[in-house]
Amino acid sequence: MASLLRLFCALSIAAATLINFVVIVTATEFKVGETLGWRLPINDTQVYSQWAANNRFRVGDSLYFEYEEDSVLVVNKWGYYHCNTSKPIVAYNNGKTVIKLDRTGPFYFISGAPDHCKDGQRVVVNVLALRPSPPSPPSAALPPQSHAADSPSPSPLASSSSGFSVALTSIPIVVALTASISSLAWVIAPYPPHLN
Repeated sequence: MASLLRLFCALSIAAATLINFVVIVTATEFKVGETLGWRLPINDTQVYSQWAANNRFRVGDSLYFEYEEDSVLVVNKWGYYHCNTSKPIVAYNNGKTVIKLDRTGPFYFISGAPDHCKDGQRVVVNVLALRPSPPSPPSAALPPQSHAADSPSPSPLASSSSGFSVALTSIPIVVALTASISSLAWVIAPYPPHLN
């Protein structure tokens, strides 16, 4: 019975340690232009730039281009700013194109139809790195929140210093490691004579 309890404790501590290192990743598929889709904008050459500015793209996300009698060209920066359709990196013309954003940095897209790029049918999206979900701080480590009127000086929790942030995120790791070491010592240590 005691060995089962020790095994359960050791496994619980190992699981708690692993949970602190889990990164939750969710990918999003963005429809380019939303309801407009991928087509020549009418009276608004900034529509795709505004659409891109209103979204946050991360590695692993994808762009869905829906279009008719047109195409999507992936180009370099020069090709984007000069609307050069002659040397695309990749060209698509199937009407429903999904492009996975597989790296950080800018991706440049233009229409392959004549003069569409010059009339605003182009978009650049800046892809950000994955952001790991922040670890949950242990509830026992945080003091109760006070109202601003109760305390003339700022609370240490309101500080945005990196030292405090590192200390707060390190607490679960230190607790887990300490518990792991003590549980291993408990499992390895010989039984007291009265339990044999």
